[in-house]
Amino acid sequence: MANRINLHLVSEATGETLNSITRATASQFEHASIVYHRWSLIRTRFQLHRVLEGIESEPGPVLSTLVDKALRGELQTACEKSGIPVVNVLDPVIGMLQEALGEKATARPGRQYVLDADYFRRIDAMHYVLAHDDGQAQAGIAEADVVLVGVSRSSKTPTSFYMANRGIKAANIPLVPGTIDPPGLENPTCPVVGLTLDPEALIEIRRHRLKLLGAAPGQRKDTGDYIDTDSVQSELLWAKRLCAQRGWPVIDVTRRSIEETAAAVITHMQAWHERRRKAAEASNV
Repeated sequence: MANRINLHLVSEATGETLNSITRATASQFEHASIVYHRWSLIRTRFQLHRVLEGIESEPGPVLSTLVDKALRGELQTACEKSGIPVVNVLDPVIGMLQEALGEKATARPGRQYVLDADYFRRIDAMHYVLAHDDGQAQAGIAEADVVLVGVSRSSKTPTSFYMANRGIKAANIPLVPGTIDPPGLENPTCPVVGLTLDPEALIEIRRHRLKLLGAAPGQRKDTGDYIDTDSVQSELLWAKRLCAQRGWPVIDVTRRSIEETAAAVITHMQAWHERRRKAAEASNV
């Protein structure tokens, strides 16, 4: 196939940077067939030789985040001899920052994974999400950085976990028709963001969930309203009206990835804090 290539991703650390870059760039090529060869934690010449053997046996472009000069040089030299292109993806950014900061980069691999305060903040946020998923531990909601609300199966939990990996404590509370005051949100001390989606998409997600639980439609009487079109539409409309009454912004997640939803939530969080800051400044005038 003319559009099929081997792509080698060579990293001294976990390779997450290269994975993110290739996801963002490869998605722009609709007809490409890319075979990924991931080489992670490459920190010695012995490990690099294994990579070079792999590149030789299945030639293809190389993306690298190697920062060790000796390893970089050996990889570059070997690929040049074989006519294989190599891109060191960190170089443009490192070069720009060195010029802007007037400081030379340390060239130490895996520096982003040190056990610093940011790392432990992410771990703490992950524990928080586990303890406050689906309306649990309501007394601790005051510690949240953001609260996600929405009907059942509206992506609250996966979005919360993704945000925890960014160090954000995200509690999530289900909106259940008939519950006018969602527990724990009588007087929220952090941003509250609603998640919604199209009725058809929600019904499909719920049907899949029931199958996983072994409760296919028709097997249980109590699943009728859960996937009934009219009931689901009413449920979503009620939830949207509740959010509007409370002044909570709502994000439609129907065609959004978890990453896009989280980015939208963070934007609302920033706007909430900016309004609070301006209000505080105005009250002090």
